[in-house]
Amino acid sequence: MHFAYPPRKNSNAAAFKPRAPSRLPLIRRGRKRVLAIGALIFFGLVYFLTRPSGRHSGANPWMAAHLKAVKEEGSGSTLPNLGKPPAAGTDGSLFAADFSAATENFASFGKAPLVVLVTVFDETNFHRAYLDTVRENRRQYAKKHGYGTFSPKVGYYDLNGSPLSWTKVVAMRHALTLFPESTYFWFLDQNAFVMNMDMTIEGDIMAPAKIDAAMLKDFPVVPPDSIIKTFSHLRGQDVEFLLTQDYDGLSTSSFVIRNGEWARFFFETWFDPLYRSYNFQKAETHALEHIVQWHPTILSRMALVPQRTINAYSKVEHGAKYETGDLSVRVVGCIRTSSAICENEAAPFIQAWRGGEKQVS
Repeated sequence: MHFAYPPRKNSNAAAFKPRAPSRLPLIRRGRKRVLAIGALIFFGLVYFLTRPSGRHSGANPWMAAHLKAVKEEGSGSTLPNLGKPPAAGTDGSLFAADFSAATENFASFGKAPLVVLVTVFDETNFHRAYLDTVRENRRQYAKKHGYGTFSPKVGYYDLNGSPLSWTKVVAMRHALTLFPESTYFWFLDQNAFVMNMDMTIEGDIMAPAKIDAAMLKDFPVVPPDSIIKTFSHLRGQDVEFLLTQDYDGLSTSSFVIRNGEWARFFFETWFDPLYRSYNFQKAETHALEHIVQWHPTILSRMALVPQRTINAYSKVEHGAKYETGDLSVRVVGCIRTSSAICENEAAPFIQAWRGGEKQVS
């Protein structure tokens, strides 16, 4: 039967009874524990992602030493602007300044230079006068032939804790960006000098006929008996990357590369974090030897030439010794910890270069 109103409840309350046991407090305590653990994990991740890291430049002892040396008396350069670090851009990026103080173009009428000479300078461990002599050498050669120069310093790039010798790789890649219309880029070590001011990179070194005549074909990539050898069918017109060997292996103190997509690919491969973190004994040099032997894409565009072509040494103990008329000489006695040793060994070559140089208007 359907009632219009529900049955009336009894107005007499039942006697008090204790509440039945419940798991709710346990659930609540468990939920608090879960929330506490979650909060701990969250704040831990925030701290890990935002804490100062040794991989950043601020915690890099070499960077700190460099910045200190720039401020000290007797450090840096006596040449205008070259002794000052580039100013940061509006977005706070060091690259936004385009390293204009370290870049010079001696091509006529504002044209892009055909060749850019790249040298990385270490102002922490070498005297001002010596470094300015090296800069003068580069500028004289570049000015005579209408080339460009790019002279960044050790410490200008964040290498994420990698050895500072890797600076040459990122500096060369940066130079491709700064001079996109240039054809050839010649890296020359700070402790080397251009000796033959009459030779040109485009005519005497990188011309296809010159490469064909000088190229070492079917030759071990790493002396004396590497099973990987240079290609026997490679032609000079196909070469993108030219370098030499010394008695220890490939030498990265002097090499020339042709601008283009392959060059960008090559430097980005060479600078890969995997190779920089592998702890090779000779850092970027051994990394290059690995790349060349295991990646035919690199080997197929690389030419080895006799050492004296672009990379003669001051002493015969480590490689082919410099002879009068060679393009350049590297002072092998230079070491990071002693500028005096470097300057003493370089003195006769500096005297010979200055004695034979011609004034360029």
